[in-house]
Amino acid sequence: MIYLDNAATTFPKAPRTLERALERYRDLGVSPGRGSHDLALRAGDAVDEVRSAVAAFFGAPEPERVAFGANATDALNTAILGLLRPGDHAVATRLEHNSVLRPLHHLTQAGVIAWDAAPFDERGIVTPDAVEALLRPETRLVVMTHASNVLGTVQPVAEVARRCAARGIPVVVDAAQSAGQVPIDMAAMGIAALAFTGHKSLYGPPGIGGLVVMPSLEVATTRFGGTGVDSASLVHTQAYPLRLEAGTLNLLGVLGLGEGLAFVRAQGVEALHAREVALLTRLRDGLAAIDGVTVYRADGDLAGRVGVLACNVAGIDPEDVGAILDGDFDIAVRVGVHCAPLVHRDLGTIERGSVRFSLGAFSTEADVDAAVAAMRAIAGG
Repeated sequence: MIYLDNAATTFPKAPRTLERALERYRDLGVSPGRGSHDLALRAGDAVDEVRSAVAAFFGAPEPERVAFGANATDALNTAILGLLRPGDHAVATRLEHNSVLRPLHHLTQAGVIAWDAAPFDERGIVTPDAVEALLRPETRLVVMTHASNVLGTVQPVAEVARRCAARGIPVVVDAAQSAGQVPIDMAAMGIAALAFTGHKSLYGPPGIGGLVVMPSLEVATTRFGGTGVDSASLVHTQAYPLRLEAGTLNLLGVLGLGEGLAFVRAQGVEALHAREVALLTRLRDGLAAIDGVTVYRADGDLAGRVGVLACNVAGIDPEDVGAILDGDFDIAVRVGVHCAPLVHRDLGTIERGSVRFSLGAFSTEADVDAAVAAMRAIAGG
């Protein structure tokens, strides 16, 4: 199978990544931070090692402010629900995944907040001016994707954060698609909090992600439970990271994340990105040359993108294109609305969605050429 659905989950993982994590788990598979015996302490140390690695990778100064969770969706819920209060206003963008849109919509439906979504331009970019135009005196949060999961465009979050900082508004970034594909330095970019997931371009397993919070930001606890400390109190611990972690951590997932992160650091984020941009350009050029194929917002230099490309074939439903690619050509892609309805509404594809190709570290030129050949055959009937 040619796997071109890496924006959903990268596959395969790096050689021996999951095996090494499982080997460590066999030795340390107890509850970290839930006992004073040696094994629990060693498990806790292993978690802290990964916290430190994550903080360093994202340019965050305090590892204890890396709070692990299930995925980026979990982390974004933690941030959005932990930062917004009755009467507040928030700004997002029309590029957002439902992991941002649905929590904001929920709070709006409950009468808690109001929010607006900044549009993207013909390049697929949300400009800082577009965000700034929506800010109000009661705006308390800007939350935006770093890279669109439909268009692949990398957004100018550093400039947005700079303008918001002048008004005292924190910027929370959804890095689900960008983490591991483009360099991120939270301190340098002015990002107040960052949500990440392990199973995409960090090449870890599913079920692990987290929220990285800068020292200047306080996120309220929204879930309560056991932390392993202050157990006699009914008040949830307010020290980080336990402030945002309730219950036993996914130790195997944390170990897998650490191994995936080690792979990305060894390869180099810039090198991985450059390789994917070269493949993306080859894919774009091939698809754009096919009569009847429309490629969305992918003109010009693709250096400011991650390895995602959306397209459609005239007269053929995207679901049918995906089924033919899978059944006849053994090529795996993602079709539909990609959990990003506002993007598709603005592209005019909300009814059918699109066919999304997404590249990974193990994609090859041969994979790209096979995909182009298959799409040419489909478009030609």
